[in-house]
Amino acid sequence: MATGEAETRIEALNKAVVNADEKTVAFIQALSDDQIKIQGDKVFWVQGDKTVDPASGAAVALPEDAEDVINNNQMRGELDNALAALKLFSKDDKVRAASVKTLLAEPDESKLALVEKAFATEANATIKEQLGLLRGALLLNSTDKAHRLDAIKTLADSSNPATKTVLLARLKEEAEPDVKVALSAALAKVDAALAWGNKLGAIFSGISLGSILLLVALGLAITYGLMGVINMAHGELMMIGAYATYMVQTVFIKYLPGAFDWYLLAAVPVSFLASALVGAALERSVLRFLYGRPLETLLATWGISLMLQQLVRSIFGAQNVGVENPVWMSGGVQVLANLSLPYNRLVIIAFAIAVLLGVGWLIGKTRLGLFVRGVTQNRPIASCMGVNTARIDTYAFALGSGIAGLAGCALSQVGNVGPDLGQGYIVDAFMVVVLGGVGQLAGTVYAALGLGILNKLLEGLTGAVLAKIAVLVLIIIFIQKRPQGIFAMKGRSAEA
Repeated sequence: MATGEAETRIEALNKAVVNADEKTVAFIQALSDDQIKIQGDKVFWVQGDKTVDPASGAAVALPEDAEDVINNNQMRGELDNALAALKLFSKDDKVRAASVKTLLAEPDESKLALVEKAFATEANATIKEQLGLLRGALLLNSTDKAHRLDAIKTLADSSNPATKTVLLARLKEEAEPDVKVALSAALAKVDAALAWGNKLGAIFSGISLGSILLLVALGLAITYGLMGVINMAHGELMMIGAYATYMVQTVFIKYLPGAFDWYLLAAVPVSFLASALVGAALERSVLRFLYGRPLETLLATWGISLMLQQLVRSIFGAQNVGVENPVWMSGGVQVLANLSLPYNRLVIIAFAIAVLLGVGWLIGKTRLGLFVRGVTQNRPIASCMGVNTARIDTYAFALGSGIAGLAGCALSQVGNVGPDLGQGYIVDAFMVVVLGGVGQLAGTVYAALGLGILNKLLEGLTGAVLAKIAVLVLIIIFIQKRPQGIFAMKGRSAEA
C-alpha cells in the first residue's frame, strides 16, 4: 500500500480493506495523513516524536534517507473511499449513514465485497436500504451485462436523488442498446418518485420565503399602510435589528459562552428595541414635519437609509458579519429522500406566525391599537376626543420599526449580515403591502405567502431572474384591475 506504482498500491489497498483489522485501518489513516515514510522496501510510521514499525508496533529509528510516501490525487481518492468503506462497520448509525452517502457519490466495484459484508450484518432498516442501493450502484459499473441489468432493476425502485446521478453517469458510458433502454426507463421511474418531493420542496421554500416577506412587510404595513409614510429606510431598520442580533451573539460568546445556545432569546427583544428606538428618533426629528407630503417623505427616508448604511460601515466595516445558528436550530427534518425541512426555516415560520398574532392582537384588541386606528381613520376627530395624535404617531412608527428589527433578527439566521441587507427586501415588502391592500394585515399575510410560493414555483420553471420579472408583471396587471389590493379598506363615503 505504501510502495510501488499507483495501480499496484490501489490493488493492495482494496485487498486489505476487505478483511481489515484495527491495525490496518490505523495504517490506512496514517497513509491518508502523510505520516508514512519509506526506505527501499522498508516502511516507517512517524507518530509525532517517535517512529514505529507498522507491522509490529515496535519503536524503530527513522533513517536519515527515509522518503515521504507520495500520494497523487487518484491515490488520495482511493484512500478516502477506503476509509469511508471501513466506517460501514462503525457502531454509530450516523457514521455508517454518512459512509454510505460518501460511497454513493463515487461508486467503486472494488468495494462490493465490503458492502455486501456490511449489508449482511446491518440491523438498521434505513441504512440497510441505503446499502442495498449502494450495492446496486456498484454492480451498475460491472463488466458483466447481467449484473448491470439486475442493478438497474434494483435502482429503479429508489427515490434517492443520488440514484438519479448514478444512473445518468452510467447512461453516458453505456454502449449496449438494451441496457441503455433499461437505464432510460429506470430514470423515468426515479424521476416520477422524486416529483412529489420536488413539488413539496418548492411549496415549503415558498412558504419559507413568504414568512420572511411577511415579517418584513408587517412593519411596513403599519408605517405605510396605516400611517401613509413611504419609508425607504425600512430595510435599514431591518439591518439594525440584524446587527443588534450580531452584537448580542458577540456578548454571549465573550461573557456567557456556556449559554450561547440561548442567545437568540435575548436577541429578539434587543433587536426590537434597537430598531424601535431608531424609528422613534426618526419620527420625532424628521418625519413628523413631513406628514401629508409623500414625495418629501420618500426623499428624506431614502437619504436617511444611505446615512444609516454608512454609519454601519463605519462601525462594523463594509464586510458581512456571520451570525451563527444555535445548536437547536441546526439540522432538519428528513421528510422524504429528496425533501429536508431545515430547523432554522421552521423556526422562522413559527416566529412569523407568532409576530403576526401579536401585531393583530395589539392593533385590534388594545388601547394603543384603538388609538392608532382612530388617528389613521380621522385625525381631527381623534384629536377632539382627547387623543395625543403626535404621541400616537411616534408609538405607531416605533412599533413598525421594531417589527422591522424582528425581521432583521430572523434574516440573520438564514444568511450573512451586512450593510446592504435591507436593500434586497424593501421592494418586495412594498409589493406585499400594496398587493394585500393598504392597511390590511390579513391582505399582507395572503400577499406574502402567495408571492413567496408563486416565486418559488416559477423559479423551477423559468429560473430566478425570469421568475422575478414574471411576478412583477403579474402584480402590475393585478393592481391595474384591482387598485385597492386583495382586501379593500372598509369605510363609508357620502357625496353631495
